[in-house]
Amino acid sequence: MGGVAAAGHPLTAHAGAEALRAGGNAVDAAVGAALMSFVAESPLTGPGAGGFMLVHTAGGADHLLDFFVAAPGHGADAEAARARAELLPVRVHFSDDAVQIFNVGPASCGAYGAPLGLCDAAARFGTMPLAELAAPAARAAREGVAIEPMQAFLHTILEPVLTSTPEGAALYAPAGRVLREGDVLRHPELGDLLERMGAEGPGFLYEGDVGARVSEWLLERGGLITHEDLMRFELIERAPARASYRGRAILTNPPPSSGGILIAYALDLLERLQRPGDLRALVAVMDSANRSRTEDFLQGLHSEGYLERFLAKEALESAAGRLGSTTHIAVLDDAGGAASVTCSNGSGSGVIVPGTGVHLNNMLGEEDLNPLGFHRHEPGRRVPSMMAPTVVLGDAGPEVVLGSAGSNRIRSAILQTLLGVVDLGLGAREAVERPRVHFEGGVLEAEPGVDPAALSALERDGMTVRRWSERNLYFGGVQAVARDPSTGTLSGGGDPRRGGTAVVVS
Repeated sequence: MGGVAAAGHPLTAHAGAEALRAGGNAVDAAVGAALMSFVAESPLTGPGAGGFMLVHTAGGADHLLDFFVAAPGHGADAEAARARAELLPVRVHFSDDAVQIFNVGPASCGAYGAPLGLCDAAARFGTMPLAELAAPAARAAREGVAIEPMQAFLHTILEPVLTSTPEGAALYAPAGRVLREGDVLRHPELGDLLERMGAEGPGFLYEGDVGARVSEWLLERGGLITHEDLMRFELIERAPARASYRGRAILTNPPPSSGGILIAYALDLLERLQRPGDLRALVAVMDSANRSRTEDFLQGLHSEGYLERFLAKEALESAAGRLGSTTHIAVLDDAGGAASVTCSNGSGSGVIVPGTGVHLNNMLGEEDLNPLGFHRHEPGRRVPSMMAPTVVLGDAGPEVVLGSAGSNRIRSAILQTLLGVVDLGLGAREAVERPRVHFEGGVLEAEPGVDPAALSALERDGMTVRRWSERNLYFGGVQAVARDPSTGTLSGGGDPRRGGTAVVVS
């Protein structure tokens, strides 16, 4: 089957393309690519991660699979674990001017869902055997993966996380320094895990021996995940959030995740403003979306029908004058199927459980995901996420499939890429590579290439503008594929900020 796959690493994108060449559909390609990303992009994703997949089948059905990280706290061990939980703060330097605090260690780890979600997607919507999809990733983990320039950059900025435990240091800094460009990362225990998952499915990571081992290791070190937390973890299917923009249907991640609902809100405002390409309007919309993220908003995300209530409320208020480490894979196939999958380990917790191949996420320590304080989620409840796998549907089917890495920058990166395709008629690559802005905390961050006259005009109005000297991972890592509605031509954009690649299969 032909199609196009875009991902954050060449090996990841080519794994998706190989699945298409072998006759698989968009979901097969997305799953094969995601499993390869566990190896090629291991600081940011893996079997200890969580995520979401948005599927649009060739028959026109839409499914949002939620396998994001759940808050722990079930079972007899939970109360004692909470009393010993202590987060380890580390400073991550994206650049000299952009520093973010990440909290890591055993107490930062939530119950993971990526293995369950990917295996379920392959079983329900794919056509290829899971073992066939897992085999290339298992082989790559054992043989080793050469460190690409972007992975070397990630190793450098995440060094305080990756070397915070003896197990992390042994994997990522085996010679006493973090692996650099051209070095080879070998992870045979991860290869064993992937091969076993392909043969058995994901059960051993939850109710089985590896789930028990992960819980035991964490609880002994001040972590919070009990074996009951893993045994109770379930994939949740949700109806995708739907918005409209310039005659297209936008499908994205619904509550309790927050990224999709804020993208839908931003598109609604921009359509009513009718000022495409206007930087001032875009910044005003970003500001409005940021200010909408109140305590009431975060609490309401878990209530039934919140998306509709929120959009209705915000439409009334804006009419009165108010304007508010992750991986992504995007795939389109020739039959009209689409898959958009975002997985994340956060910045990683540094906790690698010996003998399992599992590096745990740090979602309980991500300040962006816990703005009201840490360890406040009810046991089993999904941690709210900014992740927003998105599909744009036109009259003839999927036109754009995209998503992004980038913490709080996810929604602004997706929004600007989507506007590039829909408003400006760009191909996926051109839309992904366009210079971006991000507005947060009263400061407009701007990449080189953003209209200097427009930036100066905003400064004259009193806005603080920080001009970056180069494109940077800080502004997100969008992976996007597109089908031209007039010609049917496929295009793909792998974000250069993230070392991304797109492969078209004809």
